[in-house]
Amino acid sequence: MLLPEKLRPYRLLLASQSPRRRELMNGCGLPYAPAPPYECEELYPDKLAAEEVPAYLSQLKSDAFPRSLAPDEILMTADTVVILDGRVLGKPRDRDDAFAMLRRLSGHSHTVVSGVTLRTAARRRTFSARTEVWFRTLSDEEIVFYIDSYRPYDKAGSYGIQEWIGYAAIERIDGSFFNVMGLPIQRVYTELEKFIDQH
Repeated sequence: MLLPEKLRPYRLLLASQSPRRRELMNGCGLPYAPAPPYECEELYPDKLAAEEVPAYLSQLKSDAFPRSLAPDEILMTADTVVILDGRVLGKPRDRDDAFAMLRRLSGHSHTVVSGVTLRTAARRRTFSARTEVWFRTLSDEEIVFYIDSYRPYDKAGSYGIQEWIGYAAIERIDGSFFNVMGLPIQRVYTELEKFIDQH
């Protein structure tokens, strides 16, 4: 039985306002309902290793869901971060911050890690996926063009791989392309299937 059929007895709630995550869920043919927006302060302990941050935040978002889950509901929460030299690059505060981030990424490799939490009323499963990304060296003019044309202020690391910068500047990746977009959808598919089968 295919996973979409296995999901029929359930209501899969995607707790994300990201249009990219919704696009990936749709592309994979997974039926889901968008969860209503809710507040979650995305803070994590200073001593937490950078690669553990997304899993921690995905669990934080899951626990912040404002109501109890029904027996047939599965809540999915996710978080994606860009890591350079062991430090997390979040979403840029403003244009100057975006410029500074992209200048740091220029000519270097970095790591993108997504954490995903699946939770029912009775149990949960959290996992992470990582992708290595190599940027060629960008000129300041190219960075300014990208920021002003695409306004990547809602994106970790100040860029979206599916935009101009992904075509013109990314030399190679090792790992899931979709993970860099914000959701390791192949891993989500297989983990969701295991989660249901173990019920």
